[in-house]
Parts: sequence; structure tokens; C-alpha cells
Amino acid sequence: MSSCGTSTQNTRQPVRRPVPSASNTGTKNSSATQTEREYQTLLKTYKPETAEVLNSLLNDSSNSPTVSVSVENKSNCNMVLTISGKNYFKKIPIGANKIGSAMIPKNQNYNLSGMLCNSVYEKTKYVTNSFSIKLSN
Repeated sequence: MSSCGTSTQNTRQPVRRPVPSASNTGTKNSSATQTEREYQTLLKTYKPETAEVLNSLLNDSSNSPTVSVSVENKSNCNMVLTISGKNYFKKIPIGANKIGSAMIPKNQNYNLSGMLCNSVYEKTKYVTNSFSIKLSN
């Protein structure tokens, strides 16, 4: 009888252990799926600021109240970058192996965040000049 009891316990334990890890994988997949859904939705209404960013980079913009932020997504995943600061909030869809950019008011603290291939990117930066970031997985 004790061997039957041991056999039952051994059978139940391995069955229970994989379930949480399968659940965790499901959570990661749903995060990637959620990011992709948000990316596709945002693409429909997003208006890039390409001309403004290029003008800022090519001309002397030291007297301008705004600066440019460029983010190069060097991964195989689409992402949505969120930039938030005092009285400022913007979401930028950045496709895989593409560059996204925005003009933001300078001399402020900003939080930059997003999901990139199931990895979280978060950075707080005090912005005084134009800058660029390269992200990869």
C-alpha cells in the first residue's frame, strides 16, 4: 500500500508543477499580443512628426522650447513607446527595425516606457537637448 500511495503522490506533483509555468507563458504571450493590438490600433490614428523632428535636427534649434526624441527599434517586434512628463503624454508606435520620433518640451523630466519582445523598457530622463535611443532584444 505504501508504494501505491507514493506512486499517487509522484503522479500528482509533476502534473501540478507544469501548470503554473504554462500559465506564466500565457501571461507573456498575452503581453506581446496586447502590445501588438495596441500598436495596430495606434497606427490607424498616429500622425508622425517627421518634418518637425528633421527641422529640429538640421537647423539651430537652441532657442526652441522643444527638442526631438528619436527611438530606433532594432528588434523583430513592434512596440509602443510611451513618453510622459508634466503636462505631456504621447504614445508612439514603432515598428520592428524602424525609427519613431517626437517633439517634446525641453527642460523637463520624462518617463519613457514600453514593451519590446516581452521585455520592459523604462527610463526616466531630464531632457535639455535632442537625443536618440537604440533598443534591441
